[in-house]
Amino acid sequence: MFDLSLFWQQFLYDEKRPMLFHTGFFLFLFSAFLALYALVAYRAQWRMWLLTAFGFYFYYKASGLFLLLLLATISGDYLFSLLIAYSPKGSFWRKLALFFGILFSLSFLLYFKYADFFAAQLHALQGVAHPKVDIILPIGISFYTFQSISYLVDSYYERFERPSFRAYLLYMTYFPHLVAGPIVRARDFLPQIEQPDGKNGYQYPSISLPAAHFHEAFWLILKGFVKKAIIGDFVAQYADIVFATPADFSGTEQLMASLAYTLQIFCDFSGYTDMAIGISLLLGYRLCKNFDSPYAALNITDFWRRWHISLSFWLRDYVYIPLGGNRKGFYAQLLFLLITMLVGGFWHGANWKFVFWGAAHGFLLIGHKLFLRFIPASARAYFPRPLAWLLTFCAVALLWIPFRALSMSDAWLMYKGIFSSFSWITLQNIYLNNELFLYLLLLGFAATLLPNTLKNHLFQRFERMDFALKMLLFALCIQIFLQVQSENVQPFIYFQF
Repeated sequence: MFDLSLFWQQFLYDEKRPMLFHTGFFLFLFSAFLALYALVAYRAQWRMWLLTAFGFYFYYKASGLFLLLLLATISGDYLFSLLIAYSPKGSFWRKLALFFGILFSLSFLLYFKYADFFAAQLHALQGVAHPKVDIILPIGISFYTFQSISYLVDSYYERFERPSFRAYLLYMTYFPHLVAGPIVRARDFLPQIEQPDGKNGYQYPSISLPAAHFHEAFWLILKGFVKKAIIGDFVAQYADIVFATPADFSGTEQLMASLAYTLQIFCDFSGYTDMAIGISLLLGYRLCKNFDSPYAALNITDFWRRWHISLSFWLRDYVYIPLGGNRKGFYAQLLFLLITMLVGGFWHGANWKFVFWGAAHGFLLIGHKLFLRFIPASARAYFPRPLAWLLTFCAVALLWIPFRALSMSDAWLMYKGIFSSFSWITLQNIYLNNELFLYLLLLGFAATLLPNTLKNHLFQRFERMDFALKMLLFALCIQIFLQVQSENVQPFIYFQF
């Protein structure tokens, strides 16, 4: 007999089952939402309110009553943006409104993400035991906080036309990017929602879904699903076991686990953003690209132009350039790079391992700047591209170890094991016992290194497929997912940030 109460419980928040793009419940819910959306898509205001309402529900299903925190951030920041808008340019009051607006946005992030960390450091300095405090981190708080800060700063510098509250609300609650990015700029997204007509009113750009956009959206969703649910989640099973107790494994197994996590974090995060961009395209809006084959980078600067692009550009525009960028001399620029990467590392988590990760990337960027400055271009031309790629990839992969490890001591243990006890015999045993894992690992890395021309060719082949064949391919991917998945559906890695 059908249990109606059990059915309705699926729509309530469950901390063990947050809303995820690759679950059956989201597929069911989004299909129903799309049907309703199609009825109001060409009525701008109805469309905006429907998207906003779904965004609020999506965040509630992902984070429960922390929805109230999101509401507080949205309301407070909009009020501060009004204070900025109505204050004279360059005035003390305008600067004060910006300062308190940023402080207001950061206050929630500082409490939920960093308060316990700073308290622990203070107690350590005093030689006092730090009481364990369980502060639950609201999902997506780092993303929507950075988004709200960019809105306030860009409002101050008038980098976009001031929107209506309705448009601002949709911008802050647009569900495809709400909980794990990409970090969307108001100046990029607001013009897609509405445009001031100069007569105290607004014009609403019409939305459309050309066949090319539909094919692109379906391709991105399918590609993201394969990355996350098939490749990322499968190799994660090996990585999770080793990283849980690295002392129980050999250096070879630790190396394979670090490679597994290197692939997992890319497939997981880029898979999420592929699905987010694809879902957004189905709704008639385009989000910014967030990954561009980062593991094909030939140097660390190139890597950060390709990895988590929205965060890299945010740190550049709101940390590095305000510090002085490259305007205050070469050596000051190196210091600003280091500070920026420290901020980026600390953004990922209140833990010394993230500070180390950010600092290490900062020093690598400094090293690359020094290399470009003091090694003549004629000499650099002889540096083999394959070697440049290998050095960059190894540096990035090795630095994912402290990022994933439970502690810095575990990270040092793994570094020691990898560099002192690698064994080809152990690697052969891993192959004999985990053939599918190794094949998927090799296939996954090969896919990350495909040239853009080949990727475009594959998309064009997919675009020419019959719709029935596309659906069959999607069904096949779901079946593979069901065969290789672990017992529980894995949440996206960047939900924790």
